[in-house]
Amino acid sequence: MSSASTADADLLAEEEVDGAVPRRELPGWRERFGVVAGITGRGGLPGRGFDLGLWSEAPVGEVMNRWRAFRQSEPGFGAAVLGHQVHGARVAWHERADGWVQLEGVDGHATATRGILLTVTVADCIPVYLVDPRRRAIALLHAGWRGTAAGILGRGLELLAERAGTDPADVVMHAGVGICGRCYEVGSEVMTGVGLPADGGGPWHVDLRERLAVQARWLGIGEVTRSSWCSAHDRGRFYSHRASRGADGRMVAYLGVR
Repeated sequence: MSSASTADADLLAEEEVDGAVPRRELPGWRERFGVVAGITGRGGLPGRGFDLGLWSEAPVGEVMNRWRAFRQSEPGFGAAVLGHQVHGARVAWHERADGWVQLEGVDGHATATRGILLTVTVADCIPVYLVDPRRRAIALLHAGWRGTAAGILGRGLELLAERAGTDPADVVMHAGVGICGRCYEVGSEVMTGVGLPADGGGPWHVDLRERLAVQARWLGIGEVTRSSWCSAHDRGRFYSHRASRGADGRMVAYLGVR
């Protein structure tokens, strides 16, 4: 299947949520699936804004206060899980959790337990939301080009099948806020890594959300949407590692069953 199989009709724009914490959520997901699914934004704070990046030069107290405000903005979760991401394909299953769970070397999380909020940090890479409404199982993945090439989407789907009995045809997937193809200029290793030819002299451009949508169709996922926001084009609202040349903060994508 070629990338032309993903049409603009499957675009879904995250909508702003009222409140002190700058964030947007996937419209209709609360009502349809009983989940909270969204992403934080830059906000109107001075300096780096509502930066939730843990590995930065910002004072620890400031970062943790922002995390505390973020967690309080979405009540109903006794735990929040996140990982020190390494652009790999490891996805962790969470049977139970309490408080703040921090894992090393993990780029995705999955659970079928209510009250666990899954999170990944992003600033151009794609947050991938997976929901199995029939079995109330969910997964949230951090997919840059390396994770996409390494098959993190397939691994997340396999874990849902192994632990919750998920059928891919029942899964709803959204490829969230990240850098668009026009803004993502890459070398030949990225092209070949995500299954595209590196014809000509380059440089080339890759739309990771489109590639993930193609993978999703190959894997048999039943419903797929893509965000229409670009972290680079819309840098006034979001963070972009590429557009800032490495100087920007981090957003947190989140998914959970209350």
